[in-house]
Amino acid sequence: MTALTLSTAGAATLRADALVVGVAKGPKGLLVAAGAEAVDKAFDGKLAAVLDALGASGAEGETTKLPAPAGLKVPVVLAVGLGSAPEQDESFDEEALRRAAGAAARALHGAKKAGFALPLDDASAVTAVAEGALLGAYAFTAYQGGEKKAAKGSGPKLPLAEVALLGAKPRDKEHKAAAERAQVVATEVNIARDLINTPPNDLTPEAFAAVAAAAAKENGIKVQVLDEKALVKGGYGGIMGVGKGSENPPRLVKLSYTHAKAEKTLAFVGKGITYDSGGISLKPAGHNETMKCDMAGAAAVFASVVAAAKLGLQVNVTGWLALAENMPSGSATKPGDVLRMYSGKTVEVLNTDAEGRLVLGDALTKASEEAPDAIVDVATLTGAMVLALGDRTFGIMANDDAFRTSIHEIAEEVGEASWPMPLPEDLRKTMDSPTADIANMGVRMGGGLVAGLFLQEFVGEGITWAHLDIAGPAFHEGAPYGYTPKGGTGSAVRTLVRLAERTATGDLG
Repeated sequence: MTALTLSTAGAATLRADALVVGVAKGPKGLLVAAGAEAVDKAFDGKLAAVLDALGASGAEGETTKLPAPAGLKVPVVLAVGLGSAPEQDESFDEEALRRAAGAAARALHGAKKAGFALPLDDASAVTAVAEGALLGAYAFTAYQGGEKKAAKGSGPKLPLAEVALLGAKPRDKEHKAAAERAQVVATEVNIARDLINTPPNDLTPEAFAAVAAAAAKENGIKVQVLDEKALVKGGYGGIMGVGKGSENPPRLVKLSYTHAKAEKTLAFVGKGITYDSGGISLKPAGHNETMKCDMAGAAAVFASVVAAAKLGLQVNVTGWLALAENMPSGSATKPGDVLRMYSGKTVEVLNTDAEGRLVLGDALTKASEEAPDAIVDVATLTGAMVLALGDRTFGIMANDDAFRTSIHEIAEEVGEASWPMPLPEDLRKTMDSPTADIANMGVRMGGGLVAGLFLQEFVGEGITWAHLDIAGPAFHEGAPYGYTPKGGTGSAVRTLVRLAERTATGDLG
């Protein structure tokens, strides 16, 4: 993991491989952002002119490297675009800072140390720049030769090893706390990314459960793992129904972080399909290659519980990881089969590729038994949500409008694009079954909302609940941008952590 320090050195005296400065689009051309004054002075006040001559525009995420002049201890200056400059007396948007820091860190893969002289007006800006740099520095190289080959130049470039924030105040309690929080959150987001990127032959339900159990024990979190025998005995028909077609049996993992002074309890439930072939309703060619990411919801829940424990939040957080591998075989659930869920309800399976709602149904019922103050489930649940909101925005559904609004505001605050979605009652009728209590499919149009309505059937009466469908942003197949890498993104971790923080302080809308 990339190290983070609050440096007491100035931009002119810092010894590092590179120095990052911010530039922005001003009303009359390129502007050098606050924090880079010493660097601009080293360029005789002509840094903006030099960058302009090189074609820099200040556009968000744009990076330009140039040799450092005499007067600086670093060999390279990297200018990163912050987008449009804010109005007078206003600060740069935190997400703009986060993305700029991420873009700069990505551009510095292979470097040992870089100083970040970006605008740090307050502790929130420290959090944004630190998070962006640490998330942007991420690289998944576990299967590409490792550190020895990278050191010899024959393997992939390793992430930037150290981020030094210039302009922050190491002795300021708020700045120090902001940096420490950013380190924890970014670490857990990156661990979630690692899990999502791990090939499914290595990350089976059993292996995922083992990873979660080991991390729980390291961080004082209680852990319980139900194996296939316990799931059968307990009547978890949804999880077993999905997992019985695979040679790698399912698991249900419970992670419990508690605080002695906590007054509220949150339950996070994650869909953990470690590989989704579609089962007997096999996915068509071209739709299987990225299905290792179908456990991204469980990864987000796991990472969020660990982050809450590391931060010592004054709230109880329970994580439920519903883990299974959805495969076709002679023992697999077939379209037309009826499963008896943990709740006792029966479900007619019309499509075995609508499996996430089945494992979540059991986990939601189990989580409801403990009567938490709120439940949030996270899942790469439907392609319909991607069609509705695109690749970068997750949908939020809930049985409480105020809670849905709060989660939306929290997600936007931490830089995760989201959008509130409805749960139209008329769509529930489309899941009526002549054979069972409910079918796992309804009408095709509005499929993401139908899935949310299905999940709502398994939430305990009177419990506030929200559903995050992260099918779009959980796995990024295009070129990296900002602090978002190619592959697993760790979507929803930052939202869940901030929700836990707000709940702990009683500052939930």
